[in-house]
Amino acid sequence: MVVAVMRDLFVLLRPKQWTKNLFIFLPLFFSLQFHQLHLLAKAGLAFVFFCLLASAVYIFNDYHDREEDRRHPRKRARPLAAGRVTPGSAAVGGVLLAAGGLLGAAYIGLPMLGMSLLYLALNIAYTLKLKHVALLDVFVIAIGFVIRIIVGGVATGGRIYPWIIVMTFLLALFLAMGKRRDDVRLSLSSGEPSRRSVGGYTVDFIDGSMVALAAVTIVSYIMYTMSPEIAAKFGTGHLYLTTVFVILGILRYLQLIVVEQQSADPVEILWKDPFLQVSLIGWITMFGLLIYL
Repeated sequence: MVVAVMRDLFVLLRPKQWTKNLFIFLPLFFSLQFHQLHLLAKAGLAFVFFCLLASAVYIFNDYHDREEDRRHPRKRARPLAAGRVTPGSAAVGGVLLAAGGLLGAAYIGLPMLGMSLLYLALNIAYTLKLKHVALLDVFVIAIGFVIRIIVGGVATGGRIYPWIIVMTFLLALFLAMGKRRDDVRLSLSSGEPSRRSVGGYTVDFIDGSMVALAAVTIVSYIMYTMSPEIAAKFGTGHLYLTTVFVILGILRYLQLIVVEQQSADPVEILWKDPFLQVSLIGWITMFGLLIYL
């Protein structure tokens, strides 16, 4: 019994979603300082504290939406919606996680504390209102990824380049649109809206938006890798070779949600799909070899 309760409490934290927080390490990676252990340790601490904040946000979302989630074909299995964790226990856990995350952020520095408070405020607004407003809902998700990038920069003192902000936002917006496509598809199959914002979307609109975002993201990445400024910064003119992995990853994600009609949660897809895993590992490996060797 105790083991089952502990397992449900851990599931409530959504540990698989912590994968998103790996974006915190990107500023350090792109600033050619990934080998400096003291900075890597700071980024690691920022990652841990931000995971606490993210889990507090997930608990708040599940707590607020538990009645609505009971009518959702997949979300009804969540611990709060299924009644395996009491609302009181979830609320206490969420407060403790948020407090721990904010204290940790304050320990790293005031800039990270400020970004952490912004992240919490944005996600509270998202849960209470913004996720029910079409387009604003996906923009808030994309901004959350940008915040992770900035957290990584302020935690390590590294420079945050405009191009990493732009490309992170475009990629996150593309992935968020995929999640909304899944919501629209579920609503059409069940006859009931899975969330209020789906009234502002159609499958055709989302498919067109995703194709446009995919194209803009790929072209932006190609222009970045072939920029003379970037070639001079990294000391190589061969970064364009990594484009193949970016294109493969984006097209594979589109294939999974449009052709195979899989759940569009990018984290779930990444954990399950070897094709995407190889594409990501291939990109990291080739980019790292080109800029560090």
